[in-house]
Amino acid sequence: MGKADDLESFRINADGFICSVLPGFSHSQVQYSPGGLIFKAGGSNMQHVTSLSFLLLAYSNYLSHANHAVPCGDTAASPALLKRLARRQVDYILGDNPLRMSYMVGYGSHYPQRIHHRGSSLPSVASHPAHISCKEGSRYYLSPNPNPNILVGAVVGGPNSSDSFPDSRPFFQESEPTTYINAPLVGLLAYFSAHP
Repeated sequence: MGKADDLESFRINADGFICSVLPGFSHSQVQYSPGGLIFKAGGSNMQHVTSLSFLLLAYSNYLSHANHAVPCGDTAASPALLKRLARRQVDYILGDNPLRMSYMVGYGSHYPQRIHHRGSSLPSVASHPAHISCKEGSRYYLSPNPNPNILVGAVVGGPNSSDSFPDSRPFFQESEPTTYINAPLVGLLAYFSAHP
């Protein structure tokens, strides 16, 4: 908790990284969408949002115990600032964003309907007991209809850098849910549930 001298180089590097992900910092590792979502180029942006938010929250707890703030140029990033930034990302994911869309399937009244997920997009065995071959699945994949099975709790790749979201299976970087998106979000939700 900030007491061991041999952790000084870790702290310096960690502080530098924290500064590089804060909005408005001149050497930012990430960008922010107009609606305030962390955006890092590459596939499935929500993996960056949830992982970086979890890291901000974890480092905020370290800073609180060490009685430390991160010096970022003319600003000091306090533990409270890092928690607010992490909370803002969670709020965005759950619907506080320009589209008023929850990127967690099944949460709220407006969420992705056409996610890139085979089990969600194919009809259930109850409604279609016959075998569906791989190539036969294309008609469901390319269908404009909502998925027949709601994958409740899955978080998709999310909107692009301008807060737009196509809600279309072929746009897999935006519409595919993954465990590496959901896993860090579970930690964030657990923390914010216990500390409202």
